[in-house]
Amino acid sequence: MTSKQPHSSTRDLAAADLLYDAIEALAEGIAVFDIDRKLVTHNQKFAKLFPLVEDLIAPGVVWRDLLIAGAKRGQFADALPNPELWIDNRLNDEFPLNQTIETELANGVICQAQFSATSLGGFVVVCSDVTQRRKTEAAVREQENILRTVLETSPLAVVMARLVDGKILYRSPEAVSFFGNTQNALQHYVDPNDRNQYIDALVRNGRVDDYHITLVNAQGISCASTSWGRLVSFEGDEYVVTAIMDLSERQEREAMIRRVLEACPTPIQMTRAASGEVMFSSPETITLFGPSDTAKRFYARPGTRKRYLEQLRRDGFVNEFKAEYLNAKNEMFWGAVSARLIDYNGEQVIVSHTRDLTDQIQIEEELSRQQEQLYQNEKLLAMGELLAGVAHELNNPLSVVVGHSLMLREDCADPETLRQVEKISNAAERCARIVKTFLTMARQKPAKMQDLDINEVLQTAVDVAKYGDIEDGISVSYQLAQDLPMISADPDQITQVFINMILNAEQAMRESGKGQQITVKTQKAPDQSGVMITVEDDGPGIPEKSRGRVFEPFFTTREVGQGTGMGLAICHRIIQSHNGQISIETGANGGSLFQILLPLNSPNAQTPADIPKGETTAPDIRILIVDDEEDVAELNAEILSRSGYQVDVFTHADDALESLRTHNYGLILSDLNMPDVDGRGFFDAITQEFPAMIDKTGFITGDTMGHSSQSFLAIANRPYVEKPLSPKELRTFVTDILAKAEQVNR
Repeated sequence: MTSKQPHSSTRDLAAADLLYDAIEALAEGIAVFDIDRKLVTHNQKFAKLFPLVEDLIAPGVVWRDLLIAGAKRGQFADALPNPELWIDNRLNDEFPLNQTIETELANGVICQAQFSATSLGGFVVVCSDVTQRRKTEAAVREQENILRTVLETSPLAVVMARLVDGKILYRSPEAVSFFGNTQNALQHYVDPNDRNQYIDALVRNGRVDDYHITLVNAQGISCASTSWGRLVSFEGDEYVVTAIMDLSERQEREAMIRRVLEACPTPIQMTRAASGEVMFSSPETITLFGPSDTAKRFYARPGTRKRYLEQLRRDGFVNEFKAEYLNAKNEMFWGAVSARLIDYNGEQVIVSHTRDLTDQIQIEEELSRQQEQLYQNEKLLAMGELLAGVAHELNNPLSVVVGHSLMLREDCADPETLRQVEKISNAAERCARIVKTFLTMARQKPAKMQDLDINEVLQTAVDVAKYGDIEDGISVSYQLAQDLPMISADPDQITQVFINMILNAEQAMRESGKGQQITVKTQKAPDQSGVMITVEDDGPGIPEKSRGRVFEPFFTTREVGQGTGMGLAICHRIIQSHNGQISIETGANGGSLFQILLPLNSPNAQTPADIPKGETTAPDIRILIVDDEEDVAELNAEILSRSGYQVDVFTHADDALESLRTHNYGLILSDLNMPDVDGRGFFDAITQEFPAMIDKTGFITGDTMGHSSQSFLAIANRPYVEKPLSPKELRTFVTDILAKAEQVNR
């Protein structure tokens, strides 16, 4: 039966693609809803903002349903205490058209949503993650408050006056106490020329430090003082910011400063630049370095203090001078010193603060590791998308090869023909398992765990590898420990790991011309936590500089065009998904030695008795199959017909619906991706016209990777199975659906 072609013009499709690309390129999340408040389209950024309902965000979903689901799943922070009350309040409130609201999500993200009406009666919602912006604003406010607090509590008198005329813009409380409510900085000087000289020094040097001058206090009394000044620009004018200390109270203030320094939670000290003699050490400094008369003892490497002093004398300061130091226990650590070189009683003195970088370095190393892991995950994602695309294209032809080969094996009586058929069947099933492994990796879904005897899995892997690709002159043997505990694993995936590793070793030996033995061993893990498997060869080995990258996607040591760089990456991903470990080192004979640790069986694993048996027959049941791939549809029909079912096959959903109106069916099996009316549209029609058939409907599909497919399968909540599948899998799938439908109808 032929299928209808879409009527959309090439121009319309191009425009739609352009619009979709434009929406996806936006920095904000955007979603468009129609007059019925149903989702028309959205970009990925919109869906990613709401991870707990991401599976529901698909065209056709109603805004109200998304709110309800978000509240019940804990998406919104203010809905967590009482989701039902939150839902009632939100649904009773007026819809916020042409408004901008902010909502805190449960993961701490602050989402700003702007609702705008469309000309067709719908609305557009634009969502932005403003978490960082709000944090930045809060940080700025906090910094302003800190600065204000520091200035208002500072024991120094701080005055900010305009450079050109001395008009005061700001004075700290201490400045008011010292000078009174003066309006101009000229009032602070005994002689106006004193300010001129101070300004000249400030303009000439860009700063002044410890500038001694006589000023007039609030009582009109002249007093000696020292000032520190800086030039700043503010609102188009130049201002002088001056911190003033009354030297008449110097001793009292010095005592106060000493108390502050001693109570300071950071290591601060004063040392003589020439000799390194320690003049003052805060308690934190003594805790870090231990008591010492000289700072020279603190340096772990000769020459470090010399470089430090050269920079300090050249610039007058150092910031974050990183070096290796010795702590109080004489242990080496990395630290960062910030220091100023000052003149104190006629000699150069260093005032410094030391910061222990141990924790920071550990954090940086962890961040670096996480960034590397993120980089690897991104490459694995790209690999997964590639593999998923390849697997999808292989699904339909593989279904035909697997199905017919298995049926031939059931029908064949001639031993020689049966032997050849079994070769085809085994190879086809192996391809099918590989495809499913690719899809599992691409989806990053958990493996289907069950209790396994690892020795049996390894024997199968070795036998398949020997039969398939191992050349003459290269032997594969195994040394299997007895009485090993059962492990929890996906048999197909683990088998694929060992096949990949054996073939990888064989290819390396074949291409290099070195080596002839591959040995697979099993034993209990030293800590009894699982089973240790080693795959060792006497081939050329892997260079040490490349060992750290062999599990990276697309990395290969082979010549261009000779390797994809995916084999070991697949092995690594599968072992990780099993909570196992995989590593590489040099073998005893100079080749490669891979070690794999797999954990013991888990309580969630299936035992063989838990695996559904299925495959019962029911000759009186009539089954309807819809699949646009005619070969696949006819194959599935033949498999089920042999089990006694009556089967009708259609390659177009409209024809299948017409048959549903005139015949009674006990089961419907539908593909997802079909021209014109697809699996979603077909299921919608079944829901409307034949609601009794919903529980008797299942899907056989080669596409569960697309967001649309995942969203539909989640909403439909109907069983599905992926292509390619064996006759046994198909019969079991059918039997399970019929059994569950019978339980529902009781």
